[in-house]
Amino acid sequence: METPRPRRSVLYVPAVNEKALSKVASLACDAVIVDLEDAVAPGEKAAARDRLAAFFAARPACETVIRVNALSGEWGSEDFRIAMELAPDAILLPKVEAPRDVLEAGDLLDESDVPTKLWAMVETPRAMLNLGAIAELGRDPAARLTCLVAGTNDLVKETGVLMTPDRRYLMPWLMQMVLAARAGRLDILDGVSNDFRDLATFGRECAEAAAMGFDGKTLIHPAQIEPANMAFSPTPAAVAEAEKIVAAFAEPGNAGKGVISIDGRMVERLHLEQAERLLAKGSAQKGTHP
Repeated sequence: METPRPRRSVLYVPAVNEKALSKVASLACDAVIVDLEDAVAPGEKAAARDRLAAFFAARPACETVIRVNALSGEWGSEDFRIAMELAPDAILLPKVEAPRDVLEAGDLLDESDVPTKLWAMVETPRAMLNLGAIAELGRDPAARLTCLVAGTNDLVKETGVLMTPDRRYLMPWLMQMVLAARAGRLDILDGVSNDFRDLATFGRECAEAAAMGFDGKTLIHPAQIEPANMAFSPTPAAVAEAEKIVAAFAEPGNAGKGVISIDGRMVERLHLEQAERLLAKGSAQKGTHP
């Protein structure tokens, strides 16, 4: 299993936007996705790859991910070749529809002998139908898959589902993504909130996503970073409770017990595992930049 990393705030930055790329190092996002796909017009693909190389020459401290175009498309192979040379923390695969899409990308990475992981967009009806099989790859370290990303805009476009302010028609699919990710031991990121000026709606989406079990949210503007970090960070009360559970199970008298009592409550070892995961992620968050 991958060492826990904070992925509360994951910012998309177009690879063609030199000004935005220059600001990444000063931002408090946990990760950045430098985008070669949707955010780059066909006539700008070559220039985007050049800017990508310059950006990675002074790589920021946060987790770095490159979203390539689909390998089956016109630009995908060249994008993937450049990405392998730059060796980001991960490559984000768009339009993933079946396990084969992830496995083929993993085979290419194996040939280059780089430690880069894979993330997968869930943004098509076929991806939803094959979600369990795709997520199951997370249990095989050789497949390199570590994170799923909800592509809510594309899901709306492909299905015709109405995008309401409360996302009521998307909720069943979002919960299905969380379930699949947990079954595959993967992280899962919520989709973007399109109006970056409406931070009230954004904050509500973050709170709902955190309650649903998402690890973080993908962002389109730096103004969204702080609200996301707050929403997906454990509260001081939750940290204190987790520390109490871990300490209680560590007591010599509780060694080997499956169930113990803490303050009159029954606490099982599954609660210990939850507490340990929370503390591990909280510890990782303290080390994030800046």
